[in-house]
Amino acid sequence: MAIITIYSGTYCRAGETAAKIAENLGYRIYDNQIIEEAAKRFDSSSDKFLKSIMGHGAILNRFTRDREKNVARLRLILAEYIAKNDCIIQGHAGLLAPRTIPHILKVCIIANFDYRVKNAMEEKSASQKEAEKIIHQDDRENIDWTGYLFGKPPYDASLYDIVIPMHSHSVEEAAETICKYAASDQLKTSERSQAAAEGAILSAKINLAIVEAGHDVEVSFESGTAFITIDKEVLRMKQLESELKTIASKFEGVQNVEIRLGQHFRTSSMNPWSNIEIPPKILLVDDEKDFVQTLSQRLKTRNLESSVVYDGEQALEYISKDQPDVMVLDLMMPGIDGIEVLRRVKKTNPEIEVIILTGHGSKHEEEQAENLGAFAYLQKPVNIDLLARVLNEAYARINRIKAARSKPDHPEES
Repeated sequence: MAIITIYSGTYCRAGETAAKIAENLGYRIYDNQIIEEAAKRFDSSSDKFLKSIMGHGAILNRFTRDREKNVARLRLILAEYIAKNDCIIQGHAGLLAPRTIPHILKVCIIANFDYRVKNAMEEKSASQKEAEKIIHQDDRENIDWTGYLFGKPPYDASLYDIVIPMHSHSVEEAAETICKYAASDQLKTSERSQAAAEGAILSAKINLAIVEAGHDVEVSFESGTAFITIDKEVLRMKQLESELKTIASKFEGVQNVEIRLGQHFRTSSMNPWSNIEIPPKILLVDDEKDFVQTLSQRLKTRNLESSVVYDGEQALEYISKDQPDVMVLDLMMPGIDGIEVLRRVKKTNPEIEVIILTGHGSKHEEEQAENLGAFAYLQKPVNIDLLARVLNEAYARINRIKAARSKPDHPEES
């Protein structure tokens, strides 16, 4: 019988429906257990793991790629759960279930807004305004999640086999409908579909290795062949193809690797990352003199030369005379603080990329910095290799903008 995945809007009685299905079919429900298992296996807390896959900390993720890595890790744990059969996968993880497994039934449970507000008011003992706010927030997260995975809204019918509108169904009716579909001949577990489920585990392992190597591709596996689809812009195609084949070939059971090109694949005519020179001018701004001097020396070992000043006034004076390309800026300083320095710099010298590096920042200040145009927001103590990578990323962005400006009728990067 089919494995069932259920994705739903909040306050649509999806939990009750899943419980009724499990009772009718003798299934086990897996929800938070999958994320908890992924977090535990990869040495993270469940809360931190969930926040990363839902896109929190987007500024830093450009460099750490925690979201990509943790989604790949979640795919692997999900594949292992799917191989157990006779289960319901409820929640965010279920959307990662591969279409290559024939005996998976993908279900969406949703309801109109008024229905959800009424349920939220009852469950949370909340006012109508509070309930609406809760639902809007939940929907924003769902929109981000499915947008990241598929480029589609969360309740797009193309993502599912069936969609159940709970404002016109009781829990019993919804469960009965889902059970009926799950028992259909088309969704029966077969030798072929079970092989596809086992192949999904190997696909997920290969995908994780490739993501950890810094690449974003799609991986599937069938009859000894790993199929890797490249669906993005690529400069050195032969080099990438060779690396992907090397990674995939290391896994037991992989006899052949086939590279496929997706609809968004194209080759670059220019790669702004390939010849990044050492930024000629990096300015470090921090009132902790020992710290910033040590930081400057450590960056030097990464071939990153820098100048140092010790407060906001000195930083603004330096910029007025000798403009840096990239500035690493502390927030808490005597006199003019980091936020005000950032505001003034972006007003007078918007082409300077500013990296906030602080040990005392708050979520509010992070949002302020992002709104004012900070390139990144990092916390002390910082991994020096991460900082070096962010500095090079910032300088690469400068080069991209310069290259765009040099081409007629070419839009600048925002």
